[in-house]
Amino acid sequence: MMRDFTLGQYFPGNSILHRLDPRTKLLATVIYIVALFLAKWYISYGIMLAFLLLCIGLSRVAPGTILRSMKPLLFVILLTGILNMFYTTGDPLVSFWIFTITKQGLQNAGFMVLRIAMLVVGTFLLTYTTSPMDLTDGMERLLRPLSKLRFPVHELSMMMSIALRFIPTLATETDKIISAQKARGADFESGSLIRRAKALIPILVPLFIGAFRRADELATAMECRCYCGGAGRTKLRVLRWEGRDLAAGLALLLLLGAVIALRCFGF
Repeated sequence: MMRDFTLGQYFPGNSILHRLDPRTKLLATVIYIVALFLAKWYISYGIMLAFLLLCIGLSRVAPGTILRSMKPLLFVILLTGILNMFYTTGDPLVSFWIFTITKQGLQNAGFMVLRIAMLVVGTFLLTYTTSPMDLTDGMERLLRPLSKLRFPVHELSMMMSIALRFIPTLATETDKIISAQKARGADFESGSLIRRAKALIPILVPLFIGAFRRADELATAMECRCYCGGAGRTKLRVLRWEGRDLAAGLALLLLLGAVIALRCFGF
């Protein structure tokens, strides 16, 4: 299951999304998330879904890869939808015991599940089509004005990039630890909730030890390469805005404007 979690993984390619400036993709992701949370009704969600499917097609990432990456999050997404279904007031459709399912609850549950799924897929597309180094450079350039306030822009960007880079590695290591524990007779699926939570301790301990070991090895490697922060560093590849970045930015702004207009009219 953890092997399918691909957040932070980069798929090399030469698609339109791969060739976009990382700053454009970061800003586009922020605008996409804002537009997604402003979407209110079927028409707005339909436009957002069509835009997301277009981006998936342009990225040339296999849809099966994206669907597999959603499997570890399926429980959280469904739980959020169920909670919205039962705890939303409105016209009752079904009542049993202390629970009441309303028409508005079903609508909110459907919208919430769709919103979270589209949010996750949109975030995945950012990491699928942008290398960790490009993400670091993009974030550093966007946050550069904060350096005037003595904000550690380079260090923050580096930490975020390293964190994203090691998510697939830690997911793979977790899967290996679970397999090893099961081979020794560990049971993670039966018993009460408290018992299953206690069964996770043999997984968390070696996982944390491995994470600290990797962090120490990475720090040693960076010191051996004379890494001393962002001061005075130059770039091998200088980021430049191009025509496709302007076109992508205008497309996202039009999408945001359309969603805001539809929201104002109740759609």
